[in-house]
Amino acid sequence: MYDNDIINPEIGNLFKKISGYTRTKFKLIVVLFLIGLSAGIPLAHYVVNWLLDSTILPNDVDIVVLTPVEFIMIQVRVGAYIGSGLAVFALILDASWKAGLHGKAPKPGITLIVSSIFSALLAILGLLYSWEILTPLLLDYLATDAQNVGIDTDWRLSSFVGFIVSLCIASIIGFQAPLITTISIKSGAVNRETLQFYRKHIWFATFVLGAAFSPPDPLSLFLVSIPIILLFETAIVWDYIKDGNKSAND
Repeated sequence: MYDNDIINPEIGNLFKKISGYTRTKFKLIVVLFLIGLSAGIPLAHYVVNWLLDSTILPNDVDIVVLTPVEFIMIQVRVGAYIGSGLAVFALILDASWKAGLHGKAPKPGITLIVSSIFSALLAILGLLYSWEILTPLLLDYLATDAQNVGIDTDWRLSSFVGFIVSLCIASIIGFQAPLITTISIKSGAVNRETLQFYRKHIWFATFVLGAAFSPPDPLSLFLVSIPIILLFETAIVWDYIKDGNKSAND
């Protein structure tokens, strides 16, 4: 049973492992971020045209460009989001390979393939959630709220694109929560009981990260964070069920 210390030694060791692991992969993270940044700059043209031609823009809302520099900032922003996504995906795959070297997980090659498939599926699920549910709901809410108080509904192009892209990236990365949780447990980095004990801390950290990726309003924060928390809890329950079945079979 855990005591009432603010930070349990096991959690402290986990933080040290994460910090050390991140440092060892720093060059890889930087390279992938730069690759994403380089790819995102030319892709930004297509992203902007696609978003402006889509039906996601609420009625009675006009998009305006205030300065020529604005589009350059959009290019950098899109590239930075793509680079961040590539870095996170690479770290997940690397961690899954190391989890495969642990006794609780299948062989590294199998673990890597399964993790890649699940990571892609979760990314698609997160993108669909963002595009079909989260983004339209928030755009309509913001436009309606502005119109109700008589505020002009001319939106800056950079804000419009950044709003949508940040929600998509936040959902894609956030929906990796069950995979990251499972890999962490199977690799032996942390056990399920510790995650359950520090559930409130994890929830709080999720809201903090959600605030970093989501637009600065409470509704966006909750709509981004709550699905991630539910997915995390699903992974915990799934691991509990698997352990129960394994114990029964033994």
